Amino acid sequence: MILQGKRSWVFPKPPVIIATGTVAGPEEGEGPLASEFDLVHPDLEMGQPTWEKAERLMLEQATDIALQHAGLKKEQLSFYIGGDLMNQIISNTFAARTLGTPFLGVFGACSTSMESLAIASLIVGAGAGNYAMAGTSSHNCTVEKQFRYPTEYGSQKPPTAQFTVTGAGASIVAKEGKGPVVTAATIGKVMDLGIKDPFNMGAAMTPAAVDTIQGHLQDTGREPGYYDLIVTGDLASVGHPLANEMLRRNGVQMEQTKFLDCALMIFDVEKQKVQAGASGCACSAIVTYGHLLKRIQKGELRRILVVATGALHSPLTYQQGESIPCIAHAVAIESPNPAH
Repeated sequence: MILQGKRSWVFPKPPVIIATGTVAGPEEGEGPLASEFDLVHPDLEMGQPTWEKAERLMLEQATDIALQHAGLKKEQLSFYIGGDLMNQIISNTFAARTLGTPFLGVFGACSTSMESLAIASLIVGAGAGNYAMAGTSSHNCTVEKQFRYPTEYGSQKPPTAQFTVTGAGASIVAKEGKGPVVTAATIGKVMDLGIKDPFNMGAAMTPAAVDTIQGHLQDTGREPGYYDLIVTGDLASVGHPLANEMLRRNGVQMEQTKFLDCALMIFDVEKQKVQAGASGCACSAIVTYGHLLKRIQKGELRRILVVATGALHSPLTYQQGESIPCIAHAVAIESPNPAH
């Protein structure tokens, strides 16, 4: 039985993440995790005529790198599951066209990295496919243009604003092989704190992250200390302390484990001009696939819970005065030898 509790999948035979591919932009290439990424572009244009085409290029490169690392051809993929922040998830739609693989398009905003990985793991864990690829991407200029102001406008941003990550990440999940394993996934619920400010998404996404963490622990019967690290997606310097406080008030003692946030890991927030920290689909994707999984493979971490967060508003709903609904999806990733 895979379903455990109300909304968690626990895999009797955990699927294996046999390969990943990560691509990053210039700002990310100046951050503390730069050496962990497979490919770093020195500029935002990447030789393309538009930023949208640059984002698509990164995703295609990330999927190619993952396939190379796995020693697979694209024809061997059973399914590709992916999404991004652009209208009609066009970066993934066009990348899937290039792959020519059966495609499931998903949208969880910045939570898409773990949403796609959870679905890929479910497909493989249930025997519905042999190799499933999960992927996502974001580009600072495409996202800022769509959700906030035209990049050329050069508007000033408040301290609560976040800096969209330019990058793409892909992973390949298989029934067996070498690599970290996915032991469980918890699907989030849409939560709404009533915040309407798109420059304060960290606070808006906090209740969703807290709810998913609590739901995961309740469904699985695990304590926070089961994990060496619990990491949220992109709550940044505003939302992450709020999440810690909300969990404490709800009786969840995060002191039993390290509690970090990808948005505060990918950039040096003291030296780089990123306001409250990072955001974007690629934030949790390239931190997880480029950094955290390598730490598991090195034996530095045994068990981690990645809780990717996403703000589900659109430019239209924001202009019509709607609040920002949010969601978080969690995936538990472990060493194949957790006692190591």
